[in-house]
Amino acid sequence: MPNAILASRRGVFAALACGCAAAAGLGRGSAFAASPAASTSVSADEALSRLKSGNAAFVGGESCTPAGGHGHIAPLAAGQAPFAVVVGCSDSRTPPEHLFDGKLGELFIVRVAGNTVDHTALGSIEYGVAVLGAPLVLVLGHSGCGAVEAATKVVTKGATYPGSIGQMVEPIVPAVRKAQGMKGDLMANAVRTNVELVLEQIAAASPLVAQARDAGKVRLAGAVYDLASGKVAFLD
Repeated sequence: MPNAILASRRGVFAALACGCAAAAGLGRGSAFAASPAASTSVSADEALSRLKSGNAAFVGGESCTPAGGHGHIAPLAAGQAPFAVVVGCSDSRTPPEHLFDGKLGELFIVRVAGNTVDHTALGSIEYGVAVLGAPLVLVLGHSGCGAVEAATKVVTKGATYPGSIGQMVEPIVPAVRKAQGMKGDLMANAVRTNVELVLEQIAAASPLVAQARDAGKVRLAGAVYDLASGKVAFLD
């Protein structure tokens, strides 16, 4: 097993933190600040409530998201004001817009297998928070996650993967190791732990997000989607 696969996620995000430290000093004259401001009037609590009610509608078969049409699409050409940034998995069964009954322009979505965060994903999250003014960042894991399962096999069986798959799995390994000491199902615990660690690391690696959180401008939350029931369980 290559050492990179077993590397601590702490090292990965230490690099992210160094890369993003300068971003914390973005002033009013910066390119970020000069971008047209588009912000929602929805609070973090309201955003979380809307996600919960949207998922209830999805589970109950009552989704009301419009299919499209010029009347819904044209107004968004002028800008977007999403009420939440959702960091989710690439799994084709977990599209946040559907799971939360979201409409065009409501959710700023960052997706990668295993719902982990690298430089590009972190920059996308920061854009959603600092430029678009989204009051909520939700990290969404899901049951039966293939990336988490792969990381579990790395830890328990010494599995290796071809191409860049190993690098994709690497950041999830610490979550699996931590979950090994917990009671219950290893996969389920690893999925939840991965969500929790990603939340911690977003704040640790991004001064922009951490400062917005400390100022009460954004809330960080986690959740796990169940593939079988369609329900999203929000973490405490």
